[in-house]
Amino acid sequence: MTTEPRTESDHAPPLAGAKEWTALAVLSLPAMLVIMDLTVLHLAVPELSAELTPSASQLLWITDIYGFLIAGFLITMGSLGDRIGRRKLLLIGAAAFGLASVLSAYASSAEMLIAARALMGIAGATLMPSTLSLIRNMFHDDRQRTKAISLWMMSFMVGGSIGPLVGGALLEAFWWGSVFLVGVPVMVLLLIAGPILLPEYRDPSAGRLDLLSAVLLLAGVLPIIYGIKKLAEDGFGWPLVAAIAVGLAFAVLFVRRQRSLDDPLIDVELFRNRAFGATLGVMMTATFAMMGLNLFVMQYLQLVHGLSPFRAGLWVLPMTGAMMIGMMVVPALAGRFRPGHVIAGGLLVSAAGIAVMTQVDGSSGFGVLIAGTCVMAAGFTPPAALGTDLVVSAAPPAKAGAASAASETSNEFGGALGLAILGSVGTAVYRSGMSDSLPAELPGDAADAAGDTLAGATAAAAQLPGDVGGPLLSAAQAAFTDGLQAVAVVAAAIALAGAVLAAVLLRRVGVPGPAVAVAPGVQAEEAAVR
Repeated sequence: MTTEPRTESDHAPPLAGAKEWTALAVLSLPAMLVIMDLTVLHLAVPELSAELTPSASQLLWITDIYGFLIAGFLITMGSLGDRIGRRKLLLIGAAAFGLASVLSAYASSAEMLIAARALMGIAGATLMPSTLSLIRNMFHDDRQRTKAISLWMMSFMVGGSIGPLVGGALLEAFWWGSVFLVGVPVMVLLLIAGPILLPEYRDPSAGRLDLLSAVLLLAGVLPIIYGIKKLAEDGFGWPLVAAIAVGLAFAVLFVRRQRSLDDPLIDVELFRNRAFGATLGVMMTATFAMMGLNLFVMQYLQLVHGLSPFRAGLWVLPMTGAMMIGMMVVPALAGRFRPGHVIAGGLLVSAAGIAVMTQVDGSSGFGVLIAGTCVMAAGFTPPAALGTDLVVSAAPPAKAGAASAASETSNEFGGALGLAILGSVGTAVYRSGMSDSLPAELPGDAADAAGDTLAGATAAAAQLPGDVGGPLLSAAQAAFTDGLQAVAVVAAAIALAGAVLAAVLLRRVGVPGPAVAVAPGVQAEEAAVR
């Protein structure tokens, strides 16, 4: 028996019933899977490289094209879902993602794997905005919607945490392609349960999708993301700066075209609404700090404390647990305080956790690091969950798909910038610390590698006698720890800046969802497209 939505009064928004909460569980699975697929491939790289023998350029595209195309197609797919139906797009994307996963698992050449991963990226771009926009339309009550989005966000965290663990277990028992097959049963479940549990929503007044806008957006996002990512990996280079500049030029053309269209991919006037534009900025700031710092945390666990990737992944679980607790607390806080205050308070907590991480050292920093990451993660849950709720609720219900995609795209850019800028800070500190620590006996190539990264120093130390390699490794680990401390200082300052922005810019923003506080008109619009 299906529990129908019930209402508290004639003027209150309808409350979701058992069917909607069950549907939420189904919608959380593809969201979790998309994040898992961003992590599991890196574990499989050694085995697939041995079997497919890709060139350096091909290996780069194998690892990166999935994330690039997700970022490039998010807004286009969100807008497409508003037009053709969010459930329809979700099911099409699920079928394509499952097919691409099978093709990736059984790829017989590097070219085939690149093509399959590209298809996975395009299909993955349909999943996140479709699931989030469906949640926006299924949960009209403010508190229920905040709780639902918090649970949906939790699925991302779980996916990011268990991805390395699941991937590592599969690689120990099966071949490299097995890491891609995890998603197939999830997509089959979605294809079966989706038509039963998920209602259909679309904008009945939407026009045709503007293909030129989609091309301009892709031409803007891809060079920017690529340039930022490669700057983080390879350091400064004029070709990368040129790529970012080209992307920004196309982004400007995209915005100008949106202003001239009657039915744009995304209404750029939404960014004037503080609940939308300012919240996106605060969310990007939070993602910037957390993603940039997490890069150094994982390297510290593996290269300073010598943990295997699997064991390092296990020590991420306490942080995930802290985020899950935070996600459960956010709805209660949102019911008592203004969103801006909750988000600002969360970022202050995060800044305190990051400040703890500035005390990490090479010999006794393990416990300090884990404690700091847990506090940091718990504090980042309000901007993640409540910020997403604010952004999605600020847009009209018919445009929820595009708004959901804008939320995800801002996180992509925030993470990429965090990796690039904070990565550069940590690398600069490491190289400065190693400038006088390289032994004279070290060959030129090995000296360059050791002075560049901790991984290079670890490899060089393994080839040297113990009386030389030991001090080199100790110096490299100390220099890396100094870099981690410096990154933590900058990340704490960024989190504090985000808290100030939230407190100032969002101080007058009310509880999410005023547009659906009086539901009958919205219900009539949605009923017309079911």
